[in-house]
Amino acid sequence: MSAKLMIVQASLGDLQDVAELFNQYRVFYGQASDPAGAEAFLFQLMEHRESVILLARVENGRQPVGFVQLYPTYSSISMQRSWVLNDLFVPEKWRKQGIGRKLLDAAADMARLTKAKGLALETAPDNLSAQKLYESLGYVRDTEFFHYYLTL
Repeated sequence: MSAKLMIVQASLGDLQDVAELFNQYRVFYGQASDPAGAEAFLFQLMEHRESVILLARVENGRQPVGFVQLYPTYSSISMQRSWVLNDLFVPEKWRKQGIGRKLLDAAADMARLTKAKGLALETAPDNLSAQKLYESLGYVRDTEFFHYYLTL
């Protein structure tokens, strides 16, 4: 990457840039474009500090080029905080430049700073490039537990 990459914890002042990326992320996953909905959703999360969003920027901090969103959770067994890495997105134009890796590194650093037990994430079985990246950073595929979900 020729431009200097900066990763910052997003604040409400970054809301429009994050919401634009978040909308693109949702469209990438087959959802209808909804810029206003994306902004309202993220505003609620940010205002109530229900998630942490790390935002990647280049061009002296002007150009947003990716984000990762983390949600706090807790392990009752270990009595420790953990984080769910729920969203990671880099627009196609900016892929293959190490931005995703840097965002994942920043997420791990933030988890360490909060004395978390670890980071959890999920990916589609056919997302082999993401699996390769995660495993190269030390993420281990869970073979001990089954994960279930109840749609309401």
